[in-house]
Amino acid sequence: MAPLCPEQFLALSCTNVGVGPGGTTTMLARVSIVDFRGTVIFDRYVIPTMPMRKVTDFRSVTTGIGPSHLQPPAEAWPFQAVQQQVANLFKGKILVGHSIWNDLSVLGIPHPAVATRDVALYQPFRNALRSPQQTVGLQTLAWQLLCRRCQEGQINPVENARVALDLYRSDESDWEAAVTRGNWPCALPPSTFSRCYL
Repeated sequence: MAPLCPEQFLALSCTNVGVGPGGTTTMLARVSIVDFRGTVIFDRYVIPTMPMRKVTDFRSVTTGIGPSHLQPPAEAWPFQAVQQQVANLFKGKILVGHSIWNDLSVLGIPHPAVATRDVALYQPFRNALRSPQQTVGLQTLAWQLLCRRCQEGQINPVENARVALDLYRSDESDWEAAVTRGNWPCALPPSTFSRCYL
């Protein structure tokens, strides 16, 4: 197997708002993607997909998103345009993130499982925190493994993507060595999200 180069990697994080009664159904509101060096290559708000899917909970306290962020044309793009742009960026790339299945699900873009590096599923991280069967939050992983704070106050998807990337890089050589040996080092994502992987 040829060594991986930084250009093969993208890190992503999505922010969602709530639609429907009580805002309990998740809808994509912002997508952020950074390259291996943490440089932002895509960061867009998303116009709600259908008028009938009115946003009932912007989750503003944690997302920082308000109605003005999701209005065209200045800030937000139509979902289909975002989806197409992101799908093109993902082609042939290895995706790094935290709970990637959530991001792929709201984007409606499946991706090859072998081309993902999900820090929420990485077993050595889980074992280090004595939570081998549980998904550990990004904030906890960052603090416990990197001594770095994140997600304080409002969640910033650019920061989340960079933190996930830094977590991956902190154990990159062991992670990739395990993949090369055919010893997949990650737990499986929830089975209800199997449609998100090819």
